[in-house]
Order: sequence, then structure tokens, then C-alpha cells
Amino acid sequence: MVNYELPIPSHFKPEKTGEVWRVDYQNIAKLASDWAKQNEIRPSSQDDLKICLIAVDVQNTFCIPGFELFVGGRSGAGAVDDNLKLSQFIYRNLHRITEIVPTMDTHQAMQIFHSIFFINDEREHPAPYTLISVDDISEGIWKFNKELSHNLPYSTEYIERHLVHYTKELKKSGKYDLTIWPYHAMLGGIGHALVPAIEEAIFFHSIARYSQPDIHVKGDHPLTEHYSVLGPEVSTGPDGEPLSDRKESLFQKPAATEAIYKKLLDYDAVIIAGQAKSHCVAWTIVDLLDKVMERDKALVEKIYLLEDCTSPVVIPGVIDYTDEAERAFKEFSDAGMNIVRSTEPISNWPGLKVKLA
Repeated sequence: MVNYELPIPSHFKPEKTGEVWRVDYQNIAKLASDWAKQNEIRPSSQDDLKICLIAVDVQNTFCIPGFELFVGGRSGAGAVDDNLKLSQFIYRNLHRITEIVPTMDTHQAMQIFHSIFFINDEREHPAPYTLISVDDISEGIWKFNKELSHNLPYSTEYIERHLVHYTKELKKSGKYDLTIWPYHAMLGGIGHALVPAIEEAIFFHSIARYSQPDIHVKGDHPLTEHYSVLGPEVSTGPDGEPLSDRKESLFQKPAATEAIYKKLLDYDAVIIAGQAKSHCVAWTIVDLLDKVMERDKALVEKIYLLEDCTSPVVIPGVIDYTDEAERAFKEFSDAGMNIVRSTEPISNWPGLKVKLA
């Protein structure tokens, strides 16, 4: 019987959700072990009902006010509020969540969505949040910065052809224009790390449930954006060659090419939360939905979206993707996915109510 929720452990400090601090692993490990004994929490290997939580890009760069790409939503406090609820959700459902899968946006300076990659005739770089269209490339408004060539494993001629191809592919697929983002999620930097409140909750879960988190890194290819953990925005180069292997290991074993949605086959529920609702969360879900609809539409009912644990990108006076995010979630719901809230008991969720009884 798991038809109950756990209390929030006393070590959790809600007021610190929007701050950066060091997780005291040794102390948290002891607290988690004691908590598991006190609440008679079984190892995850003994779960009859298997639940996977995918935490998309819950990193400092997106989740801490003042960091590079803080996702504030229209409220201005979006990601902080989201992570407060997500942390509490993990603790309350520690005995139910079988595995946690964090994804991590991972970048270096010289990538196609950073200012340094482009120059104009005045040798200026585009400002953050500049949108670059296929016309901007074709007309030479923005050009590849040739000074980067010796740092990248591609010729200048190849990259120039790729930029035309890339922006055409984005337009053809109906995706956002190429966006110049502030430098963010820089590999080795503090912004790349998981936000401490969530990292602590994941570590607590790992010790209490004997469940290793399955961390997936994405976004390190210099020639493509990579919102979805399942694959880049554009997966081919100008000559039709693959830019990189699509990151489908999240839903399949490397050798099992026919089991692309393996977690959905193995788990009774896959829960998705994180940042940002308009970008990395939305495109991950789009890719997942495409794969499910190709193979077994019934599996879509296993997907649960925590709508109160994700926020859209909003830069006041610059860009606001709230409407796009809401339209995407409406489409996901219409396709059969379950839109749920973290504050609602899992035992009341569609499809799980009977299984948890």
C-alpha cells in the first residue's frame, strides 16, 4: 500500500529554494537513511508501481534570480516557486518515485546560439535575444565570425553553408527562429550545476530509495540548439550528414533501436517538470509525443505534466513565450497526456488512482 503522502523532512528549508549553497552530502545521507527507516520506505527495486520523474534543466542558470537565464515567467518568481513545489513533491512522494532523471543543459562559449558566433559588417556581435532568420543569413546581416574557425572542427566554408541550411530547417519545421541567448549553463561554471534545493532532494531520494539518478547532458554541439533532451533542433548538416547522434538513450537501451520509448514501456508513469515550459520542457515533450504516436498511442496516457512546476521564458519588454507555452500544453492535453499539479495527491491522478488503491 502506498496510498499516502509523506511529511516534508525537517532539513528542507523552503526559504532557501532561490539561493545557491553547498549540499552537505554526508549529513543528508544520514538523514535520508534514518528517514527511510523511520517511515518504512522500501528500496526502489521493490516497487510494484514504477514511477519516473524527469526534471528538465533544473539548473542554477535557469532557476536562481540574477543568474544568466532565470526563468521568471510573468510572475517574476517562476522557477523559484516551481522548484519549491517540485522539492516538496519529491519529498512527499519519495516512497513512490522509483527513479529521477535530471537533464542538464551544457554549453561552451563558441556555439551557434551565443553572440560570439556572429558578426555584422561593423564587426559587432548580436545582442542577447536577437532572432536570426534565414533572410538575415542570406542577406549577410549576420555572418559567421571567422575568428572562431581554428577553435571548431569545421571549415569556415562549411559553417557558412550550414547557417543557411540551419535557419531554413528551423523555418521549415515550424520551430523558433535561431535565438541568441545570453551565455548560460557554461560547462564547469556554477550556473551549470543543479539548483541546490533540487539537488539535495534528488540526493536524499537516491540514498533513501537506493536509486541512482539517471543524469543526461545535452546541448554541447557547437552547430545546433538543443532544447529537447531527445534530440537537437536540427540534426543534419548542409550535406545531409548527421550532426550528432540523437540522445535517445533516455528512452531506449543503446542496442535496442526498436525500444525508443523504453521508459514508457517499463514504467507505469513518467512525470515531467522543469524549465522552461516554452522551450526545453515543451520540445522534449513534443519529441516524446512524436515517438509515442509513431509506435503505440496508448502509451501517451502514461505521461504526466506537472503544470505548476514549470514556467515559460519571459523577459519583460523583450520577449514573452507564455502564450506559446500554454498552446503547447493544450496540444499535449488534447493528445491524451495528463496535465496535473504537484499539490494534488498522486493517488487522485487519472490512471494511477486504481493502481495505488
